[in-house]
Amino acid sequence: MDEDVRERVEAAAEESALYNALKHDSDAQVGAIMGPLMGENPEFREYGNEVAGVVAPVVGRVNDRSRDEQRERLAELAPDRLEELESEDEDEDDDQPLPDLSNVEACDEVRMRLAPNPNGPWHLGSARMPAVIGTYREMYDGWMLCRFDDTDPETKRPDPDAYDAILDSLGYLGFEPDETVRASDRLDVYYDHARELVELGGAYTCSCPAEEFSESKNAGEACPHRNKAPETVREEFETMVAGEYDAGEMVLRIKTDIDHKNPALRDFVGFRMVDTPHPRAEAADYRCWPMLDFQSGVDDQLTGITHIVRGIDLQDSAKKQRFLYDYFGWEYPEVVHWGKVQVDAYDVPMSTSTIREMVESGELTGWDDPRAPTLASLRRRGIRGEAIVDAMVELGTSASNVDLAMSSVYANNRDLVDDETDRAFFVRDPVERPLHGGPDEGSPPVHPDHEDRGRRSIHVGEAVVVEPDDLPGEGQRVWLKGYGCVRDTGDALEYTGEDIDAVREGDVDVVHWAPADGPELRLRTIDGDVTGVAEPGIAEYDADTLLQFERVGFARLDALADPIVACYTHP
Repeated sequence: MDEDVRERVEAAAEESALYNALKHDSDAQVGAIMGPLMGENPEFREYGNEVAGVVAPVVGRVNDRSRDEQRERLAELAPDRLEELESEDEDEDDDQPLPDLSNVEACDEVRMRLAPNPNGPWHLGSARMPAVIGTYREMYDGWMLCRFDDTDPETKRPDPDAYDAILDSLGYLGFEPDETVRASDRLDVYYDHARELVELGGAYTCSCPAEEFSESKNAGEACPHRNKAPETVREEFETMVAGEYDAGEMVLRIKTDIDHKNPALRDFVGFRMVDTPHPRAEAADYRCWPMLDFQSGVDDQLTGITHIVRGIDLQDSAKKQRFLYDYFGWEYPEVVHWGKVQVDAYDVPMSTSTIREMVESGELTGWDDPRAPTLASLRRRGIRGEAIVDAMVELGTSASNVDLAMSSVYANNRDLVDDETDRAFFVRDPVERPLHGGPDEGSPPVHPDHEDRGRRSIHVGEAVVVEPDDLPGEGQRVWLKGYGCVRDTGDALEYTGEDIDAVREGDVDVVHWAPADGPELRLRTIDGDVTGVAEPGIAEYDADTLLQFERVGFARLDALADPIVACYTHP
């Protein structure tokens, strides 16, 4: 990052931190401003992990100011934003993380639902749904359903392992549904409502080839089966339920408006035949399956859902379901439509089907491969669910597509784990040099901010390793952290005995190191594996421990094998 970019990041961060501190009448949080900062300044994204390091000290300086000083400084930098703060209603709850839901006062209880398709474990984008809906439940002391929309045994075929994996991910994010149901257990409920709809004159059976019906529909011409006798419709639908038609041979259509300006809403399919058995044994015998818009619409009513949050790409679903609700005399829930979440930090696409293919082909070692943009991967890397939730909530519920900056997730997680995480040394691409004349061991602190945790004892032996860029060059000095000052003689490092003033005077860099006979460690990252040598003490930790490798980043110990394996968390 060059100086010009750094100055622009600092300026934008100061304005955002001042606004955040005054808005919430509390210290500004790095994690709270990273998402908006990166979203409003897309030119910063290429600097990714560097931005948080620039933002953190700026936030610290803002928090050192009094409220009056913060207000004066914001008036100087961005008077319009100060005016925005001052014009807000005094009674407004500024700590509210999301915009108010509409028409809440008309509800006895806010009831919302998660509706995952269990065609695979969740990727990172999937976390937005539980993050926002779970937060709304907390805001309104409401009720949350997890309904597995698994009524497509063919196109989005359910994965039997995904049901438990998704519930496990929900727990990782910090949420537990009040009730969990599987739509594939409720076929008879949907059949009964289809029968009622037929009696109301709102549905008819159709055997038109799909292409033929599409041509007629687009031309605004009614299907020849549209006015079929009710008794025939009933009989043919029961034949569908009995599974006696082949796929594509017969469908049940919802009668809407054949002249509707949107052709997608004209007499859409409510039920179709599927030859592929459902993977769940309990549902394997069914062949007549509801389309998602029918199934979801019925379930939302029967479970008392008051507010739906769904993607902007599903706007037509709400319009289709309103036809059903009108037939049955139901009141449609309030709806919030949002745009897609985009993440550009991974080479692996955020696509369940693509990730599955890569796992099955061996390109990824599993759904929790650190290179995969999945919740299982983030969890394995040592990122807490709370950090993801906070970053997702910060994106709000905009109908526009939004970019999730991973630096925002990382900043949130750093705030959560930094204080409790021990430090350690890991040297990447190690260069070995004999060490002459110094103490037998180094003693860096376990944590620089907590002297009470003591110091680590690192036995030196005859040689040490440092990273290639940390070799000072012949005749130059470098400070081995927790050990002391050494001079590079060209073929060895020689202890000089100088005190810390050598560093304070600015002539000597401080670097991390490890004994040459330290354990080999393989660090698994988004971009691939990095090998090196670690200080011996890390072998005393348990697997699943989070450490901060100084000057490298946080990492979760994955396996205490030979070599030791750790998963890189973030800077």
